[in-house]
Amino acid sequence: MTDGIAAWEALGLTTPAPAEPEARPPMKILVAGVGNKLRADDAFGVEVAHRLMAMDLPDGVKVVETGIGGIALVQELQSGYDALVVIDAVDRGRPPGHVMLILLDVPHADEMEWGERYDFLADVHLATPTRALIMSKSLGVLPDKLLMVGCQPVDAETPGIPMSPEVTAACDVAVKEVLRHLDELLAGAQKES
Repeated sequence: MTDGIAAWEALGLTTPAPAEPEARPPMKILVAGVGNKLRADDAFGVEVAHRLMAMDLPDGVKVVETGIGGIALVQELQSGYDALVVIDAVDRGRPPGHVMLILLDVPHADEMEWGERYDFLADVHLATPTRALIMSKSLGVLPDKLLMVGCQPVDAETPGIPMSPEVTAACDVAVKEVLRHLDELLAGAQKES
């Protein structure tokens, strides 16, 4: 290598600069708020998504509010993402307002029994996050890095009433948890590159 440099210098030429490694595009992360603003605590995911949308987030992070139409989540995932964070009210029998980080194990539709798969495919609305995630996995668009930020509701069914005070207070906690997780994902991506 030194002989090559000496040959360049002997000819009066400058040594070519070593090639810069190509910059890796930023990690693409989708944050999806799920729920129904018209059904009490089911508005949790939507509210947290709106709070995140008002913030200055890192490059590559996109926040959407999919409401209850799971097909919107499937369509968005077709744009290609490295990670997905779903925010939703989930009943896990915890104290009301308890925020949970849930690692999701999403089955592939091919793993279902025939009758279960038929019932699943017959629902064209894909109204639950679980259904939307199964469809996304079956289509090959579900990222490997997947997390749900959930909150134990008081009442996620009654139409026309606002979120409970416990779940309203949990929105701030959920925003902090989502931001913390985004930092971890992005730091991990930097280490990999």
